[in-house]
Amino acid sequence: MFPQVPDQHKNGKPLVPNGLGVLYVLFTTVYLFVLYFISENTLFPSGISAPLTLAVCVLFGGFMGLLDDWMDIKWRYKAFMPLIAALPLIYFAIAMNARTSITLPFIGFVDFGVWYFYIIIPLIVMIVTNAVNMLGGFNGLETICPVIVFIGLMSISALTSYHYLLMVGPIIFWLILTMLNLQGKIFVGNSGSFAIGMSIAAFAIIADVKIGLLVSMIPYIFNSSLILLTVFVTRKKALINFKDNKLESDHKRSLVTAITYHRPLTERKIVMIISAIIAVFTLAAFIYSCISFFI
Repeated sequence: MFPQVPDQHKNGKPLVPNGLGVLYVLFTTVYLFVLYFISENTLFPSGISAPLTLAVCVLFGGFMGLLDDWMDIKWRYKAFMPLIAALPLIYFAIAMNARTSITLPFIGFVDFGVWYFYIIIPLIVMIVTNAVNMLGGFNGLETICPVIVFIGLMSISALTSYHYLLMVGPIIFWLILTMLNLQGKIFVGNSGSFAIGMSIAAFAIIADVKIGLLVSMIPYIFNSSLILLTVFVTRKKALINFKDNKLESDHKRSLVTAITYHRPLTERKIVMIISAIIAVFTLAAFIYSCISFFI
């Protein structure tokens, strides 16, 4: 049913079903529509619907990923495609009179005013979606890391609202895909990575957990910045060598190559190290949010 692609970091490069992230898109959409019907005017404020807005964003993320899987869209186009999904989020934020300020660590209170709707929201969607998509390539990496961030954001949201309920079902389903992906049985593909990246960005805006998103995404942003800088400055891509079931690099052009720089590691160890890094930043985001909430 699903196209098969070779697992580049396994001996013999066995074929693995790819693109199963589309199942996450379908499940999440159905879940959010059901949640809309059973919780209308009860769990969420009346007016424009949070579940339906999130469903639209997830659908577009999955569609964009499918296009990339089929057509191999160039990065200069792919980078800006998520901006389309920012439109329903802008409308939602304006209709709900969303808070336009954020309290940044070591900086303090910053109010973006009307620019929050037309500049900050599109930037959040574009940066988060692409950053999540750019950290992958290993079994479990593109599935474990996003779910760590998501659980952190949902925990922060639970301090102030019921918005965490928006993603309870989808995250459980994503965890099933994560276990299969970690075992090397499936790949979620671009449809999965774009959809989960879009889910993170949209949920953070809807649930108003912007500071939690900012801190949790630091490793992702570091990885993307390193990749883009080296591509634009040196015109070289991040590459990694596979030998004797271990991976090693001779340069530092991404988070993965920085970790494996003259340090041969198995695929599983690389995934665990990066997941641990993201978990630390996500925990820091949760602790900071708790302190801000209770003080």
